Amino acid sequence: MKHYLALLVFSLSFCTSALAQVKIDAELRPRFEYRHGFGSLFPNNTDASAFVSQRTRLNAGYKNDYLNFYLSVQDIRVWGDVPQLNRADRNGFGIFQAWGELLFSPETSLKLGRQALDLDDQRIFGSVAWAQQARSHDMAVFKYHKNNSVLQIGAAFNQDGESNTGNILTTANTYKSLQYGWFHQGWESFSASFLFLNNGLQFIDVVDVDNSETRYSQTIGSHLKYNKQKLGLTSNLYYQFGNDVNNNDVSAYLLSLEASYKLKPKFSLIVGGEVLSGNDNGAPSNGENKAFTPFYGTNHKFNGLMDYFFVGNHGNNVGLTDLYVGAILGLGEKTSLNARIHNFSTAADLQGTDTNQLGVEADFVLNYNFKKDINIKAGYSHLFASEGMEFLKNNFDDNSNYWAWAMVTIKPTLFQTKKE
Repeated sequence: MKHYLALLVFSLSFCTSALAQVKIDAELRPRFEYRHGFGSLFPNNTDASAFVSQRTRLNAGYKNDYLNFYLSVQDIRVWGDVPQLNRADRNGFGIFQAWGELLFSPETSLKLGRQALDLDDQRIFGSVAWAQQARSHDMAVFKYHKNNSVLQIGAAFNQDGESNTGNILTTANTYKSLQYGWFHQGWESFSASFLFLNNGLQFIDVVDVDNSETRYSQTIGSHLKYNKQKLGLTSNLYYQFGNDVNNNDVSAYLLSLEASYKLKPKFSLIVGGEVLSGNDNGAPSNGENKAFTPFYGTNHKFNGLMDYFFVGNHGNNVGLTDLYVGAILGLGEKTSLNARIHNFSTAADLQGTDTNQLGVEADFVLNYNFKKDINIKAGYSHLFASEGMEFLKNNFDDNSNYWAWAMVTIKPTLFQTKKE
């Protein structure tokens, strides 16, 4: 932790003394949650969970004619996980982003280091801002941007650490190697993006380590968006092939379509649906995996806020069909209410039952902009589980499943200057 603080102090002193565009800002975000069936069905003879988590960030940005530099350090904690008379905090302090971008021309650049990656609606690549720790990647990204055209080519290669021999990655929950290409073109009322992702996962042969290898799957697809007057349309079309980490042949797809219509300046209706393919009976069979994986997206945005699907769960399973309706209602200059109702069912057959119906979830989020740098949100979600959900989660207890939360985000700008 001392090393991180020393690095931050050096960075801030460097930024404030340089004759360039400099911005230093901070974020404090405590969030209270009451969980009674969040992420999975609530079991019998168990108490609900209640806690306050907090994210604290300090960010420094520096830019001149040839360099764009950014450093973001953060502390993640739960209130009470460190005693009042502590000698040292728990390991919740670290670097969220630390990158330098070399500006070769007004159109081209190369971004190197730890960086968040948000593409389109964040379905495949997203920074997961809801999670207190969020997500960032160690990678190099070449960028070309001219008028309404944007091209990105990124690559990453991960290791446990420095070594004189071997290339086996033992760190869990990350990829070994990754390459992607993304092209976005915008027009007056329509935009289209095209993505190719080559995702390599480390396979470790515990019997013969020499047979360990990186196994690759590929994702191709597009994100389409149309906005004109009161109507908005958004669609995702993705297909996956190649091999998963267990060497099954991958053949999977994601299809989605959402329409929004603004009835009044402060009232919009939303209707949509998404299908992510899956495996019959919930597991790959005969050497084939038909389950779509949204990999590094902000999955909390999709398929209900209670995180029953694709948030550290539901991988290589029966897939999902999500049909939903929603509304966004302005309640004044600073307040709005966002409501959605999802109907969930499986995209493939579910073992143990003849039904594919999983349940209905209702999500409500109240948003209040107290000041330009202070935002307050509160939410309530309720899941009405069906028989299929009981088989999927292997929980047949008869309990209500709901979740409530409240969050305050404070983001002051501490220092800002312009290049002389």
